[in-house]
Amino acid sequence: MADDKDTTHPPNTPKPVHVGGESIADRLLPHMKKILVAFVLVAVVISVVLVIRWRKHVGQERQTAQLAQVLEVARRPVGPATPEIPGMTPPAEGPRFESAKARAEAVLAAMAKHGAEGSPAFRGGVLLDAGKLDEAITTYRAGENAKGIDGVFAREGLGLALEAKAAQEKDPAARQRLLEESLAAFGTMQPDENGPRRAYMLYHQARIQATLGKRTEAKALFEKARELGTSTELPELIEQRLAAMGS
Repeated sequence: MADDKDTTHPPNTPKPVHVGGESIADRLLPHMKKILVAFVLVAVVISVVLVIRWRKHVGQERQTAQLAQVLEVARRPVGPATPEIPGMTPPAEGPRFESAKARAEAVLAAMAKHGAEGSPAFRGGVLLDAGKLDEAITTYRAGENAKGIDGVFAREGLGLALEAKAAQEKDPAARQRLLEESLAAFGTMQPDENGPRRAYMLYHQARIQATLGKRTEAKALFEKARELGTSTELPELIEQRLAAMGS
């Protein structure tokens, strides 16, 4: 019968899918605002992440450029120019510094000019070369807990800076204390027996022990450093030290 026909939906038109008496569209309507907010938040988060990555990339490029300008100064040679040899083209060395201290001061000026901080190990080394021992010690201490080789160099530099300060100290008690602090710093330099610069750690410890008058301990450490055989220059340095000790 005509009255029994469903005129609500034209023929072949699918009806909304009902779940629990409601269509999916009906059930989503109350949550549409939340969904839109979620989409907006996701879009904002993605935008923020992309901006951060872009800024980080730009920042890294800026830092690289700053560091390159500093390293250009740091690479300049120290001392008198290489004498010319007849028939040979002299190397393109560029301007030279009179001393390591002069170069270090120029590097510090370049770092300040270009806003390049550098790692504590690098900056500490420049301060040490410039004779700014207290600043070098503070800088090295800031990086002594760094992971990897940066931490190794920072701890090594700390020992060297404390040793240099001890050499300038006129008071025997203060000098002794600084040498012991230097020895302790070298003792933590490379805890990994197979790690880089382990032989130098032993070599530095031996030097300080010799300075403190502990010849037996110094000789044993020199021998250990020589046995590692990880450096081409250390054996000769160790032989010189042992010879000076009368061994």
